[in-house]
Amino acid sequence: MDVPQFQALIADLTRQLDGRALDAPLADWLNAHYGAGSPGYEALADACRTGVAEGWLCNREGGGIRYGRVIKPTPDTHGFSVDVVDMADLAGPHHTHPNGEIDLIMPLTPGATFDGHPAGWCVYGPGTAHRPTVASGRALVLYLLPDGAIEFTRSA
Repeated sequence: MDVPQFQALIADLTRQLDGRALDAPLADWLNAHYGAGSPGYEALADACRTGVAEGWLCNREGGGIRYGRVIKPTPDTHGFSVDVVDMADLAGPHHTHPNGEIDLIMPLTPGATFDGHPAGWCVYGPGTAHRPTVASGRALVLYLLPDGAIEFTRSA
């Protein structure tokens, strides 16, 4: 697996997300079609674990979080950027999602959660904000951001 192969894998998913509202029904759809244990979920999780092991994912570190934007928003990914973080039992920096955020949660420790969500998907709509938090162990989290839009804040 390399970055172009990873981008092709992501593009297959983002093609299906293109034009859809970022809301609870989308999270339900993702968990029904690409949920934990499904072939699509396992392919993405395997690719992320491989990318971390090979050093082309999560190649930066700050505040106890390994992270990195592996794909900028392009027409090939239907306008989504792709970031992956590696976190263990901590809260990351507060930020807002001007256009929303789609998160794939891949626990590395059995039972680890992201913002209270187990393995699978969660979706934040446009204008939402949070301090991304991994609890009960370590997890990789893949973020799909429409137009790559994210705004880090100083408070909350």
